[in-house]
Amino acid sequence: MSEYQYYEFRAIDRRLTAAEMAKLRSFSTRARITPTSFVNDYQWGDFRGDEDAWIDKYFDVFLYFANWGTHTFTVALPTRLLEMKAADVYCGGESASVRQRNGKTILTFTSEKDPEEWEDEPETLADLMPIRAQLARGDLRSLYIGWLLCAQTGELDDDEIEPSVPPGLGDLDGSLEHLVDFLRVDMDLIEVAAATSPPMPSRTLTAGVVKEWIAGLPHAEKDDYLARFIASEEPTLAADLQRLIANRNDAAASSGSPRTVGALLRAVEEARDERQRAEAAQAEVEKKRREREAALARSKHLEALAAREPAAWSEIDSLIATKLPASYDRAVVLLVDLRDVAAAKGSESDFLSRLNALRTEHARRPSLISKLERAGLR
Repeated sequence: MSEYQYYEFRAIDRRLTAAEMAKLRSFSTRARITPTSFVNDYQWGDFRGDEDAWIDKYFDVFLYFANWGTHTFTVALPTRLLEMKAADVYCGGESASVRQRNGKTILTFTSEKDPEEWEDEPETLADLMPIRAQLARGDLRSLYIGWLLCAQTGELDDDEIEPSVPPGLGDLDGSLEHLVDFLRVDMDLIEVAAATSPPMPSRTLTAGVVKEWIAGLPHAEKDDYLARFIASEEPTLAADLQRLIANRNDAAASSGSPRTVGALLRAVEEARDERQRAEAAQAEVEKKRREREAALARSKHLEALAAREPAAWSEIDSLIATKLPASYDRAVVLLVDLRDVAAAKGSESDFLSRLNALRTEHARRPSLISKLERAGLR
C-alpha cells in the first residue's frame, strides 16, 4: 500500500498577500493555493514546509491525515479570545497540546491509530472550522474532548482530576461530532463525561441584555470602550464585546464533584457492559420473536402441503426425472417437508416406505442418493 498524506491550511482572520502566496508556492508546484488556503496531498513525497511555522505566520486552522492512521487538527486564536491558562488545563498530553506564539493561542489535537486497512476519507477541514468560532465565543467543549482523548490514550494518571466539564457536552453540534470522529474519541466516554455537563446557556444578545451589561460597567471602562469604537482602530472590538457579554454567566461549568481519570474510565467500562447486556437481552427477544414467526410460517406451509400431498409426490418424480442437480435439490426440499408432514400426522411409516421405494428405484443415481443422505433422508 502506497503512502498517502493530506495537508490543508486555512486563513480566517486575514488574507494572504501576493508575496506570501509566492513564498508558499516555492514549497510546492502542484498545491492548490488561494488567498485563504493551501491544500495538497502526497503519495510519493513529503510536505517540505513546517506546519507549526505556517500556523504561527500565515494560517488559523490546519488539518492533516495519513493512511497509516495519523490525524491532526490545529486551531489558532488571538490570545485575547482564548488565554493560554484557560486552554492549558485541558491540554495534559501529546494528544491535546497548547502553545503560544505571535499573539496566538495554538491548540493541536492528534490521534494515532494503526488502521487494518485504508479508512474512508476522514472529516474535511470545512467540517471542523466552526470549532474556532466556538472557542472564540468561550465554548470549550472541543478542549474538553481533547482532554478526554488524552485520558482515553493513557496519557493521564488515573488519579488526575478532570477539568471543568463545559456546558452542552451532551448536545454536540455537527462540527464537534466531526471532531469526535476525526480524533476517534470513544462515544461511551463522551456520554459518561456529559453526565455532569449542564445545558448550554442561551447566548442570544438582545438590546436589553446589552444595556444591562453596560449599566454594570464602571464609568472609566465605558469611556474606554466608547473611545476605542470611535477611533475604529480595532475592527473586531464589537465581536469581542459580544463574546464578553455572552460569557458573563458562564463561570460555572460542570455540576457535581470533579471525577478522576480512573473513575471516568471505570464508569465507561460499566456503561459499556450494561449496554452490551441490554443489547444481548434485546437480541434474545428478537431471536425468539423471529423463531416464533418462522415456526408459524412453517406450520402454515406444512398444512398447505398436506392438502396436496399426492401432487407433491408426483412433483418429486418429475423433478428427479430431469436428472438436473438443481431439480434434485428441489426434490430433496419437498421430501424433507413431506417427512415433517408425516411426523405431524403420525404417518412416518408410510413416508419411510415411499422414501425407501424411491431410493431403490433411483439407486444408480449417486448424486441424488448423496443429496438424500446429506438431508437425513435414509
